[in-house]
Amino acid sequence: MTGTYLGMPAFPTAAREAVRDDVLRANLRHATHTIRDKRARAVAELEDWDRLRAAGKAVKDHTLRHLDRYLLELEASVTAAGGTVHWAADADEANRIVTDLVRATGEREVVKVKSMATQEIGLNEALEAAGIAAYETDLAELIVQLGHDRPSHILVPAIHRNRGEIRDIFRAEMGGWGRPAPEGLGDDPRELAEAARLHLREKFLRAKVAVSGANFMVAETGTMVVFESEGNGRMCLTLPETLISVVGVEKVVPTFRDLEIFLQTLPRSSTAERMNPYTTMWTGLGPSKGADGDGPSAFHLVLLDNGRTDTLADEVGRQALRCIRCSACLNVCPVYERAGGHAYGSVYPGPIGAILSPQLRGTGSEIDASLPYASTLCGACYEVCPVAIDIPEVLVHLRERVAQGGPVTREGIRVRIRPAHGHTAERAAMRAARLLLDHPGALRAGERLLARARRLRPRGLPGPGRAWTDTRELPPVPERSFRDWWTTRERETPQ
Repeated sequence: MTGTYLGMPAFPTAAREAVRDDVLRANLRHATHTIRDKRARAVAELEDWDRLRAAGKAVKDHTLRHLDRYLLELEASVTAAGGTVHWAADADEANRIVTDLVRATGEREVVKVKSMATQEIGLNEALEAAGIAAYETDLAELIVQLGHDRPSHILVPAIHRNRGEIRDIFRAEMGGWGRPAPEGLGDDPRELAEAARLHLREKFLRAKVAVSGANFMVAETGTMVVFESEGNGRMCLTLPETLISVVGVEKVVPTFRDLEIFLQTLPRSSTAERMNPYTTMWTGLGPSKGADGDGPSAFHLVLLDNGRTDTLADEVGRQALRCIRCSACLNVCPVYERAGGHAYGSVYPGPIGAILSPQLRGTGSEIDASLPYASTLCGACYEVCPVAIDIPEVLVHLRERVAQGGPVTREGIRVRIRPAHGHTAERAAMRAARLLLDHPGALRAGERLLARARRLRPRGLPGPGRAWTDTRELPPVPERSFRDWWTTRERETPQ
């Protein structure tokens, strides 16, 4: 997976820098609190939310268990509808396929509707290296691209920017990418949106090739589904002559009827709307080009693996593939709210990124080994997830992998990885705890000794423990252990 931002430090180092940025924290706090409060009200309107959540989980789990069958069915359906299916094992293969398809048209520019899969594989950079310009058309993605920036949120990639910063970016950069910003552009949201609309309109009308993602793919019909809020997706999906969709293999669902669940849960969990403004669906080719025709005359679907089948082999970690990219977990996460998305060093930030990126990319790099620890394990992410991904469970599972090593699947082969560097003390502490817990007598003696020495409790811990007590107080030691208290209670309670 190529989505690691080169030069990014491990999460603790990046987060330490981010929390010192007062503007960033204020932007994140305002945005995440606003979105999550609206989401809570939208979800509360549905009396059957818990049943919808369970149904979404069941559909995704069933699909993942039979992924091979549904992907072949999808390929047959798309082909029957006039499309062409390509299989990409990794980022390099996907980039090569898309680049060759664009070159075959003779074009040197493409318009894009927001696709995290293309960000994951670094498609824009690959196209640029081939002399092809890729223009983002989602408003937030446009802001990120014009600002030579990186996305920091799944739903709102420019969440770390305020209106004044966006105005300055538009004024300085729009002219170099196409139509310049209007003279005297202010920071009113309507002015900024109109400037973006005018800038993008000429690209929509000129582009002959578009690249998209998809929120869902329906196996039985070969239908692609895109949820969006601005209408840019519909422009990309209907105006160009060639449409190339790059989609992760986990986005498939078995039947058209399954969409009923996600049409209700995704908009409420992401934008806090009862339904999103634009739901675009297409199956194969559009109507024939002509006076009354619309839609592409060539459709290509690139099915992307890039670590997904390796993740599928992990019985605990595979639940991350249920993710429908709603971003609800980011908006309730106290760590994301303070550190922001850039600290995660991946296109997938927040709690879902902390479990998805280390599985897609492996835990060999310093940043990926640190991501499972980028959480308080408070469980708020699990509570809001519309497909019930137990993110805390996967985080603990990945922490064990980082600290202990063990068997994992890499490129379809079962291998054993070594523990990550810097976890020797943690492993020693776990072995000591296991030894102590296996011998109740020693545990009881240790508890009593600790209780008698409680007045000598230090203010902080030495060695690796300093990282914990530097930011929190060491709790006081009780006068006696729970075991002793319970024994005394049972003895004194009348039978």
